[in-house]
Amino acid sequence: MEFRDNKAIYLQIAEYVCEHILLEKWQADQKIPSVREMAVTLEVNPNTVMRTYELLQNKNIINNKRGIGFFVAEEAVANVKSYRKAQFMEDELPIVFRNIYLLNIDFEELQTRYNTFVKENF
Repeated sequence: MEFRDNKAIYLQIAEYVCEHILLEKWQADQKIPSVREMAVTLEVNPNTVMRTYELLQNKNIINNKRGIGFFVAEEAVANVKSYRKAQFMEDELPIVFRNIYLLNIDFEELQTRYNTFVKENF
């Protein structure tokens, strides 16, 4: 995984976990990699992964079953979407709006490009 400088590593790992859940690579009630396994895979400190897992537990995206490990929560997909949507609306959308305004892009062109993107990718 390539980490970006503009965001904390534990938040980028949270995005990685959330993406695996949204892409259904990890299903509800499925065990996810342990803190150590994830740390080795991503080449980060286990404390960083633990911080990620604590964040995701607080968002009810994963659960810790003592002595067994971490599992994808039953309602993980809905909670991931809610969490990611709030992040997008607060962090990324204002930048998109600013660029739309500065570049004088109209909504019809955006709609056309969005529809093309969806058709080609999904």
